[in-house]
Amino acid sequence: MPKTIIPFGPQHPVLPEPLHLKLVMQDETIVEAIPAIGYVHRGLEKLTETKEFTQNVYIVERICGICSFMHALTYCQGIESLMGVEVPPRARFLRVIWAELHRIHSHLLWLGLLADAFGFESLFMQCWRNREKVMDIMEETCGSRVIISGNTIGGTRRDISSEMLVKISSVADEIRDDLKRVEPVFFNDYTVKHRLVGVGVLEREKAYVLGAAGPMARGSGIRQDLRMTGYAAYGELDFEPIVETDGDCYARTMVRLKEVYQSIELIKQAASIIPEGEISVPVKGFPKGEVVSRVEQPRGEVLYYMRGNGTKNLDRLRVRTPTFANIPALLQMLPGSQLADVPVLILTIDPCISCTER
Repeated sequence: MPKTIIPFGPQHPVLPEPLHLKLVMQDETIVEAIPAIGYVHRGLEKLTETKEFTQNVYIVERICGICSFMHALTYCQGIESLMGVEVPPRARFLRVIWAELHRIHSHLLWLGLLADAFGFESLFMQCWRNREKVMDIMEETCGSRVIISGNTIGGTRRDISSEMLVKISSVADEIRDDLKRVEPVFFNDYTVKHRLVGVGVLEREKAYVLGAAGPMARGSGIRQDLRMTGYAAYGELDFEPIVETDGDCYARTMVRLKEVYQSIELIKQAASIIPEGEISVPVKGFPKGEVVSRVEQPRGEVLYYMRGNGTKNLDRLRVRTPTFANIPALLQMLPGSQLADVPVLILTIDPCISCTER
């Protein structure tokens, strides 16, 4: 049977990311997928070498808006490690609260995009309506809805009052109740299950060998979540990674939906036991040496390598994002799938090309 090469992206009505794939087809079945990444280049890593290390907090936040707080958290934790800075306990809990708000915001955005890919416009609007509540909280606590600039080296730039913590817990309960109403559509609707169950299966062994990260790995049965290492204040909170074993698109959807509930509980836990005290400490001196800093973003593990030379500028900053880690797994899933499943398959890795190509 003759083969046909069909270009997918970088512009596509379903996929809002500039990812380009060359799909080798036999009839409607994919035989091979060849990635062509590199359409986005902003030179952010080079820019961090020309700015002072304190200014880089604002640069790394702009690697990705949706998980901007986690980028700043990863950077700050690395610099704090190099300089021997001890972050106050209250700041560590505040970091958890804002990080989990970003995780809810990211997962609800993804659930809405997935619903839109099916043509479920009402479900898309329901998910994004809940996302607006999270963004309103971030605006109230930090003054901005997406890139909130809450982190600083040595702690956080802002505090959250006791009254606001009560409100955050109340809004988190509202989001949970609203999500419970739409959850049956994701889990039980015939059309949704037909599009997700058994599609894009990634076995546990393949996911491990290919280095899959985040919900991609946990959806294939790998119990890997960097929050379990206890960074920030996660070591003082009670939770377990969300793991599914089927390894298909349905399993990855279940992981992300259940992680929204988990993030709500983590926020409520942190808000209930957050200690009083300072939110930052003064930082003196300059970073010197090498460090690797890792944080669990909504899409998976992000890794920062930093090298300081004892001056106000870094010698090197290198970022390895979860989308980059998940592209090999995507290329493993595509062969054998149908052309109509490609948009959904790509969406289930939750791609962020601005993160990947910087």
